[in-house]
Amino acid sequence: MSSIDEKLPDDERLYRIGEVSKLTALKPFVLRYWETEFPMLEPVKSPSGHRLYRQQDVDLVLKIKRLLYDEGFTIAGARRYLRESENGEPAEAASEAAVAGRTTYLSRKMLLDLRDSLRSFLTLLERK
Repeated sequence: MSSIDEKLPDDERLYRIGEVSKLTALKPFVLRYWETEFPMLEPVKSPSGHRLYRQQDVDLVLKIKRLLYDEGFTIAGARRYLRESENGEPAEAASEAAVAGRTTYLSRKMLLDLRDSLRSFLTLLERK
């Protein structure tokens, strides 16, 4: 935990980027990049310019990580999903955004897998 505010309750505690990196198993450069891609991720800055993440920021980082890494969203799809769920859009709209983000990822993955399979078949045919 951070020595900055050890006496604060967990929901008010501030974490430095290195601590968030360890908690989320993400590199600090990924966290900084996500700050540019997800406007809702805004850690506060200390007077010396260090990023200080609140618990809600850490929770959002974990949610973004789940959307991108586990559910296969693109960055744009995850951003849209978070924006729509944040604005209180109906679950239908949010799930449509989720499907759109996942579909883009799955379509690309499926095409890449198909390409690799076709290359393997071609290699087998050329050997005969």
